[in-house]
Amino acid sequence: MTSLLDPPIGLPGGLSRLESLAASFASARIAVIGDLMLDRYTFGSVSRISPEAPVPVIEIDDEQSRLGGAANVGNNIRGLSATVLMLGVVGDDTSGLILKGIFSDLGFPADGIITDPSRRTTVKTRVIAGSQQMLRLDHETKRDISEATEQRLMAVLEERIEDLDAIILEDYNKGVITRSVIQRTIALAKKHNRPVLVDPKMHNFFEYQGATVFKPNRKEVEDALMVRLDSDQDVEDAGHRLLDRLSAENVLLTLGEKGMMLFERSGDGAFTIPTRARQVADVSGAGDTVIACLAVAMSRGATVREAALLANRAAGLVIEELGIVPIYRDQLVDAVKEDIQAQTV
Repeated sequence: MTSLLDPPIGLPGGLSRLESLAASFASARIAVIGDLMLDRYTFGSVSRISPEAPVPVIEIDDEQSRLGGAANVGNNIRGLSATVLMLGVVGDDTSGLILKGIFSDLGFPADGIITDPSRRTTVKTRVIAGSQQMLRLDHETKRDISEATEQRLMAVLEERIEDLDAIILEDYNKGVITRSVIQRTIALAKKHNRPVLVDPKMHNFFEYQGATVFKPNRKEVEDALMVRLDSDQDVEDAGHRLLDRLSAENVLLTLGEKGMMLFERSGDGAFTIPTRARQVADVSGAGDTVIACLAVAMSRGATVREAALLANRAAGLVIEELGIVPIYRDQLVDAVKEDIQAQTV
């Protein structure tokens, strides 16, 4: 097993390679297809228990709306200074209008955001007291999108494919990533020689045949393969099984506090990347950051190992903050520069 931290930071060109890649991020054009969500946060404090029931009373200090799910992947791509095309579905409701309003404010193109009156916009409301999440409320529709809605989404992708450098399929099991969407997207990408990066969920786990990068987490792999990943050897065995079963070019298995393990069809063995977070505040959204950074870096010529290392560092930064937040290019560059300097002292 080989560590990506040897040589320093895993980039053969070191600092000059980092700066060259980061400078090119602004020319990347990435499509994200998946389940759009509105993340709502209610922040407050607890000073007493309700007289009506044995539950805390939260006195609200602030309320915020942020991009979540596949929308957060797009926000991470934007944070890295790249251009994003969002492809997803919202309901004909107030939350859908808020979500589209945030997209508009951020300068996202709107042609890939389909409004479906038969569905509700996915909303996750988190109630946070101090630094502790007390409750989460979910509003969502989980059934597959209709054939008509799928046709509208795919028509936008087909029209814009020549302008894109990579495509991300971001599945949260809310119905946008159907078997047909997966197959049509990968076929279109292969026809135009565009990489496809996948953040899967259990429902269509083995449908992503021929993906460029397949990025599941530990639990998803355990559920899909019906195994326990209790040791590094278990993880290695699972990674190679996924490479073969999916005919994928690369599998990047995220392992929480144990970092990541990368499997390449063109290479031997597994490559480990240790986690880099200094202090974990909230792991929500870390996977979104990883897939966004992978896509942007690889679309600009980074090897999958270089992209995985940068993505791992990016995830380590966002989980140090409370709530779902995006990574920013300069923030990532500064952190990796600090790593280089610390390792060369």
